[in-house]
Amino acid sequence: MKKFDFTINGNKYSVDIKEFEDEQATVHVNGTEYVVEVHQEKKRVKTPKLVRENVVRQPGEGRIEKKVSPGGFPVEAPLPGSIFKMKVKVGDAVAKGDSLLILEAMKMENDVLADQAGVIKEIKVKEGDAVLQNDLLMVIG
Repeated sequence: MKKFDFTINGNKYSVDIKEFEDEQATVHVNGTEYVVEVHQEKKRVKTPKLVRENVVRQPGEGRIEKKVSPGGFPVEAPLPGSIFKMKVKVGDAVAKGDSLLILEAMKMENDVLADQAGVIKEIKVKEGDAVLQNDLLMVIG
């Protein structure tokens, strides 16, 4: 139920809308009940259309190049994050299960472990670098 106060030609009217079905409404005007017919214009609702200029990309912009190294065993990022601390350097010998670096992701520090024994052949990242899942971090030869 909605309540309205109208002033028409200086006269005040208190209107309560009781029911509203299809094009008929039951209203109380200053205590007297009326059934009125409502004539309304049907509005068409349009979905707004987003208009945007075409994006012009510079040559090479938006391309992600995979850092690939020939030979050796690749160590990839298990999840997106940033390199918090490097624990090895090029030339270090590592055993399977050794901690290679600490990857900070979702405010947690995650150890990235060696899946294979060998010598660190290449390191593709440094402390503070942001990496995505499956990015190449280093190569064990």
